[in-house]
Amino acid sequence: MPLPSFNPADYESQLDAKVARFKQDFAPFGLPEPDVFRSAPLHYRLRAEFRMWHMGPRVDYAMYDPDAPKVPVVIDDFPPACEPIARAMPVLRERLMASEALKLKIFQVDFLATLSGELMICLVYHRPLDAAWEAAAAELAADMGVQVIGRSRKQKIVIGRDWLLESFELDGRTLRYKQIEGSFTQPNGGVNRQMLGWACAQARGLGGDLLELYCGNGNFTIALAPHFGRVLATEVSKSSVHAAHYNLEANAIDTVAMVRMSSDEISDALAGGREYRRMKDVDLASYNFTTLFLDPPRSGLDAPTVELARGFDNILYISCNPETLRDNVAALQDSHAIAASAAFDQFPYTHHLECGVLLKKRSA
Repeated sequence: MPLPSFNPADYESQLDAKVARFKQDFAPFGLPEPDVFRSAPLHYRLRAEFRMWHMGPRVDYAMYDPDAPKVPVVIDDFPPACEPIARAMPVLRERLMASEALKLKIFQVDFLATLSGELMICLVYHRPLDAAWEAAAAELAADMGVQVIGRSRKQKIVIGRDWLLESFELDGRTLRYKQIEGSFTQPNGGVNRQMLGWACAQARGLGGDLLELYCGNGNFTIALAPHFGRVLATEVSKSSVHAAHYNLEANAIDTVAMVRMSSDEISDALAGGREYRRMKDVDLASYNFTTLFLDPPRSGLDAPTVELARGFDNILYISCNPETLRDNVAALQDSHAIAASAAFDQFPYTHHLECGVLLKKRSA
């Protein structure tokens, strides 16, 4: 089956259709005209994952059509991939075919790149990795100037380091982020910068303190912190919390307190529930929370978190799923109105659309 077409000539029409659907779905809630943030039509993805297909001495990149998930489609290139990944793909394939130690039973390759030009390649195998593999991988990493990771069952070998350092400009600041292999990072770096810029524009002048849920590695935390007095940020992933602490230090931000807690737990703590050991160094009563920032998983907010949100004057919400965002906005309609909205085309040529809304508490 053919894979989706990545034709720049179709870009504007596919984006227009997604934005029109967003506006139609949210029309009952008085959606303001959204700011629309476009992606580059090609070479926009900083992450790419491929199965490796073996045919005799050849090994090729392969993808799968959702309608035929067991039938591989061999590809020569991948137009959405950013330039560092696009350049590396043919070079890596030739190196794999020239080295039995690297090619033997490889079944997946994952690429991770940054806007600042760093690249990591993770090679995944159906066999234990030995000294011969490690020597070949070290030579590959040196020749290509990349970080290389080898993975197999219960095994991980790092050639260089298992993280990248992202760096880019935003509103006159240089933001730096540690991105750890295997942890979530934004796939479309250009659109991510636009998301950060929009969020900061909405935050200006809100004042007070910020509570952020689902903060990940601090992607939004780092950008938003200067717009508030203090920030309390929560995340459940240990690796993401580790990266967030690194990123706070790398960006010289000392107004953020990080706690590894779920949204349920922080909701309970703010409601005066049980005492949490991980909150022992946080004086919740000293915060003047005016704003709640949310970038939740596709499932959106659960009922306790919706109730928590009602207590905030401002809710700044970035969503990767317009359907669950719509459900959450509907649940908050009696207390909050949409003051601003945005559409971010993180995934061109697909039906996915990232959305942003600023909700403000209705006057009594």
